[in-house]
Amino acid sequence: MLIKSDVQQIKQRYGIIGNSPALNSAIDVALQVAPTDLSVLVVGESGVGKEIFPQIIHQNSPRKHGQYIAVNCGAIPDGTIDSELFGHEKGSFTGALSDRKGYFEVADGGTVFLDEVGELPIPTQARLLRVLETGEFIKVGSSKVLKTNVRIVAATNVNLTQAVAAGKFREDLYYRLSTVPILVPPLRERSNDIVSLFRKFAADCAEKYRMPPIHLDDAARQLLISYRWPGNVRELKNITERISIIEESRDITAEILRSYLPDINVEKFPVLLKNESEHKVFNNEREILYQVLFDMKNDVNELKKLVHEIMSGNVQMSVDDDTCSKPHPHPHPHAHNIDSSTTIQEVEPVEEETLSLEEVEKDMIRKALEKHNGRRKNAAADLKISERTLYRKIKEYNLE
Repeated sequence: MLIKSDVQQIKQRYGIIGNSPALNSAIDVALQVAPTDLSVLVVGESGVGKEIFPQIIHQNSPRKHGQYIAVNCGAIPDGTIDSELFGHEKGSFTGALSDRKGYFEVADGGTVFLDEVGELPIPTQARLLRVLETGEFIKVGSSKVLKTNVRIVAATNVNLTQAVAAGKFREDLYYRLSTVPILVPPLRERSNDIVSLFRKFAADCAEKYRMPPIHLDDAARQLLISYRWPGNVRELKNITERISIIEESRDITAEILRSYLPDINVEKFPVLLKNESEHKVFNNEREILYQVLFDMKNDVNELKKLVHEIMSGNVQMSVDDDTCSKPHPHPHPHAHNIDSSTTIQEVEPVEEETLSLEEVEKDMIRKALEKHNGRRKNAAADLKISERTLYRKIKEYNLE
């Protein structure tokens, strides 16, 4: 275990704010594994600051004078990711006008950081596994085996064990990448650090735009701490900067802060109760939307069944108000006091309405694309999914 001063020096060097035990432990593990060539998997929710840890590892390793390349695997389309990582030969595909070196060749002797590694397609995962095991790779369109000596650090906000179980991620690659796992804690588990981060972001914004920094009153500080921060440090920084620019007053009350916290009630109460004995914890807003739609569907179907049961013999009687008040000499044999002008309509069998998750998801994607005029990057950000996932869904649902 490294001494406390080493961790503090790293915090100062990389501008890391906070002193939670989980954060300190993550930094400590990064420093201890840095001198080795072991593969590292940085795990944590989106916005927690995972991208800092590969830099810590690289800069404190014997490879610090070598190349450091960060690759966002979720932002590269399936058709070009192999070329980006491994390079290609001239003429290997349409548009390959010259030879190209991939990141693993360029970073020989250095470090490659694979962000959102869980988004890699299965064929690319197989090629990456070969690099990890033998240091060998083949360019797209080539048959020549090349060697590289790179340190791979990967990061993901996806539960890779679940992805392995679902067949979306290779089990052998998962174990090869996660030789040393580093868990970066979410902001809601660093409650003592939230106010300090707010002050830092407020001071930075004030210095950048030459304005007095904003300050929170006691109630606002409590509200800031109680919020669950689904976007973590990134969300906190964005909200701090937004308040700093928009609000004229430099003294921020809880009422002002609350107006900048989206869906605060959903975040504070993530449990929806179906009855006294059942409950379900929802991980995101889309799951809540699905559940609401399902409940609506069930309510409609229950209402249909109730009406159907009330109407005996699967018939629906439509009775005119005027005829109800008039006696008729020949009553209906099965219904008393009903005029002969009464119309009897057969009720169609009650059918369960189906509500497909795919249809809901397809509609959400279509509306996001329309909202952003087809700009997939903005649509993906709005839907809180990676660009790669959005590309795959567009192809799957024929939304081209």
